[in-house]
Amino acid sequence: MFRSVNNLKQLRRCFSTKSAPILEALHEKSLLRISGDEVNDYLQGLITNDMNHLMNHGTCMYAMFLNTKGRVLYDTIIYKTIKDNTYLIECDTKTVDSLRKHLKIYKLRRKIDIVNMTDELAVHALFNLDHLNVTEELDLFNKNIDNVSNNLNKELIKENKSIKMFNDLSIYQDPRMSLLGSRIITPKNISVKDEITKLTEVQTQIDSRTYKWFRYNLGVGEGVNDLPTEHCFPLEANCDYLHGVSFHKGCYIGQELTARTYHTGVVRKRLMPLIFSKVPTKPACDSNIISDNVNLGKLRGIEGNAGLALLRIAKSIDLKEIKISDGIATTRKPIWWPIEAPKEKVAAQKNE
Repeated sequence: MFRSVNNLKQLRRCFSTKSAPILEALHEKSLLRISGDEVNDYLQGLITNDMNHLMNHGTCMYAMFLNTKGRVLYDTIIYKTIKDNTYLIECDTKTVDSLRKHLKIYKLRRKIDIVNMTDELAVHALFNLDHLNVTEELDLFNKNIDNVSNNLNKELIKENKSIKMFNDLSIYQDPRMSLLGSRIITPKNISVKDEITKLTEVQTQIDSRTYKWFRYNLGVGEGVNDLPTEHCFPLEANCDYLHGVSFHKGCYIGQELTARTYHTGVVRKRLMPLIFSKVPTKPACDSNIISDNVNLGKLRGIEGNAGLALLRIAKSIDLKEIKISDGIATTRKPIWWPIEAPKEKVAAQKNE
């Protein structure tokens, strides 16, 4: 696919960073392939985001499937493929069968195929620990925050221009935010590391700093453990901040409560990172976080010295320490959160 050895060397230089990115297989992720002439209208009525993004120039997007009460069933990244009207839907492996069943329920008489690709395709994350050092909001837009997908377009054959590919690798910039790096989808029978090192230097997991640890430091939840089925709302899971909700599209399942909360309500609880100075010995996930007799929210998970929790923002943000079981942690407002809206400021002041 590359025109010459010189082009390949030039591309490798484009990816040079302070430290090599980490490549990690996401074994907890599965893919469903969904296809058919009516697939765009079909998915448009089921997800929080707008399929027009993918029908136009987008290559992938973040979204959630909700129940009729507006609670989260599944979080997903939807990937465009090189085939027309064909997408890959990423989900937690624990929920792949129930998501497939959910999709079939609403298929009705539409000619749509839904195939479980778990045994054929694998999902990898490529992320850079340097991105945890971003301290200024303007840095989020800095061109030095690089992803493997950024510089491939010039080398693609014309008919594949919308999808970034190298040999058997399909490479996508994470649609939620640039700090999360890239997603790579490949056949299961190839060595992803051997292929990706033809583009850039990579390293495998460094000590305990896994992709989950990386996500938790950023305050990003994924999958059924972080987003318990039918027990959380999309805005509390930061779906709006992660570009996963369209407030301009038509109706979809669970849309009414989501739109009402956005336009008239206040989101007082959100997923936030925890950094432990003392890691609890026996933390119970989804347990209440009660610190100094104040109910702050719920613990979602712990990885190393990092954690994720659904916290009451106004009550948690200024605390010097949060006691969780026999552990001690602090939290912070993630750098990628947008500037607080006026209605949220008023609500925070009322709760102080």
